Amino acid sequence: MADSFKFIQGNLPILVSMPHNGTEIPDEIAANIETSALKVVDTDWYQEQLYQFAREMGCSLIIPYYSRYVIDLNRPENDENLYPGSDTTGLCPINQFDFKPIYKTDYQLSQVEIERRVNLYWRPYHSTLKEELQKIRQKFGFALLFEAHSIKSVVPRFFEGQLPDFNFGNNNGASCSKSLEAMLEEWQPEGYSKVINGRFKGGYITRAYGKAETDVESLQLELSQFTYMDESTLEIDEEKMLSVVPQLRSLFELLTKYCETRIQSE
Repeated sequence: MADSFKFIQGNLPILVSMPHNGTEIPDEIAANIETSALKVVDTDWYQEQLYQFAREMGCSLIIPYYSRYVIDLNRPENDENLYPGSDTTGLCPINQFDFKPIYKTDYQLSQVEIERRVNLYWRPYHSTLKEELQKIRQKFGFALLFEAHSIKSVVPRFFEGQLPDFNFGNNNGASCSKSLEAMLEEWQPEGYSKVINGRFKGGYITRAYGKAETDVESLQLELSQFTYMDESTLEIDEEKMLSVVPQLRSLFELLTKYCETRIQSE
């Protein structure tokens, strides 16, 4: 069901995935959802706008239309908890980040319904991810998957205090090479804080598709929403956006150089 997401073909060996960018909810699902949840406040807001420069640079992008409340594309199909011992939301979440219910009290989310959503939304997205990474690898000899995420700077359910601005994850070094991680450690966004493998070490997509020192690597960035929007109104802050986007572009210029080096070494 390719109309559940948008795919933009690029000409670089970088594929940008935005699994939590979607805000839509199908009517048949929305009928059973609480009014507060219809606002989909836990969206990774405005990722497509943030990374417009990446499209212009020539990266490929895959962008879902539907909310993570419908199905979380960054969770494994078997709904395994990727952070054992820590609270997290599931494949088809039943509550919001603040624990408010997503569904009306008289609705029970069934396993049959979950499987229906997996077939309609999860599998097509992941099939395209696999196919495009394979095509990029065949064309260039190497592919880099970049997972673009964002989250409110303060979410007590998941972490204490205020989140750093740039939160990189490579599954504790398992999803990308030591040389790429070293480049990230040296790179510093001007005026922003940065951490690698802090609270966010990379979700399912980062872990499933990227392997260190292979011809497909992956990297996740969880960007604090405080860096580009008004977190209380959920609206873009144009001044903040103008400040953070050049830093993201600088990051992608670094990633592009890394890809060129990898390709030359093949």
